[in-house]
Amino acid sequence: MAEYKGIDYLRRKLSQKRSRVLLRYKYYEMKDIDLSKGITIPASLRSQFRSVFGWCAKSVDSLADRLQLRGFADDNFDIMEIFNMNNPDVLFDSAILGALISSCDFIYISADEDGYPRLQVIDGANATGIIDPFTNMLTEGYAVLERDDHNQPTIEAYFTAGETQYYYKGDPDIQTIENKAPYPLLVPIIYRPDAKRPFGHSRISRSCMYLQRAAKNTMERSEISAEFYSFPQKYVLGLSSDAESFDTWQATISSMLDFRYDEENGNTPSVGQFTQQSMSPYTEQLRTIASVFAGETGLTLDDLGFVSQNPSSAEAIKASHEGLRLTARKAQRTFGSGFLNAGYLAACIRDDFSYLRRQVYLTRALWEPIFEPDMAALGMIGDGVGKINTAVPGYFTEENLRDLTGIPSAKTEEEF
Repeated sequence: MAEYKGIDYLRRKLSQKRSRVLLRYKYYEMKDIDLSKGITIPASLRSQFRSVFGWCAKSVDSLADRLQLRGFADDNFDIMEIFNMNNPDVLFDSAILGALISSCDFIYISADEDGYPRLQVIDGANATGIIDPFTNMLTEGYAVLERDDHNQPTIEAYFTAGETQYYYKGDPDIQTIENKAPYPLLVPIIYRPDAKRPFGHSRISRSCMYLQRAAKNTMERSEISAEFYSFPQKYVLGLSSDAESFDTWQATISSMLDFRYDEENGNTPSVGQFTQQSMSPYTEQLRTIASVFAGETGLTLDDLGFVSQNPSSAEAIKASHEGLRLTARKAQRTFGSGFLNAGYLAACIRDDFSYLRRQVYLTRALWEPIFEPDMAALGMIGDGVGKINTAVPGYFTEENLRDLTGIPSAKTEEEF
């Protein structure tokens, strides 16, 4: 029997990591507030011009929206049937989006009243575990299934191979439910794991957070400067010391002002205006920050709101997003493995049988194309397929053509 670290250890581990995950959710939801002190602008003035930027959300959504799981090839255990019974459109998208934000989401598996597996996504701020470096599944796991209004856990679950223990707030009894799964029923869905960080990396990196803060500061400075840009400061020379003072706001918006000649000193009042502040430095600085952010995330300036050219074709858009395409390919491989692990354990629950992990090694995830081809691209694909099939008959079939185009054949539609 494996030597477990226990639920108390996992509670402490989640407590240490939870704040980092919640911070990235704040940046994604555009609720982050920069409390750093400026050199020239007082905090009281900055608080009146709080800007909001969605660049981190854009970097996550631009990748998440291109990752669409279609199903599984060589699905000998009918894994996709289990996902179809658990709202796959919501389940897959929710797990992918959460993993991109927090670096790792989890799929919690349980059985309903009839013994059929239920799948639920739990974000990285409410679950953790000890990962097996050989299978990328957990050896033990912990999840908070429900919290009260004060954000305190009311239902907790501790997962080990063969059983799940439930802890209810205020109840000393532990509910234990046994199962036939050879691994804990908590499966990690990880974005960009490596040997040092097996639970992956967040799409919202420290660099992305810094650049978004820098863009917000630039926008706040430009908004404050716009007040002086709209109403430039003016001055009057030669007024008598006995002249009646006038309201500054009235002097700013009034269409006619009356300045009298100073007969005693022989001075004629003259009105002047300070040099009007230019807004172009802020625009250039914001564009520079956007360029760095685009290079960091594989986006383009067009994605961040800086229109630089005429509308492009599908191939031009694909070429400009080459970095994003490679990132999406990498994410498909790691996410596909996680979803396959979840489906494998769910099949064990459905069939009430402890299958071996190597029995599903032939099954692989199928994804829709990262970039949908336009009509010109479809014509080029058709010409290429015709030539290749002439040289190697049967090389391209309906299945791998759909991988290229994302368009199901009429025969496939009839089957559904």
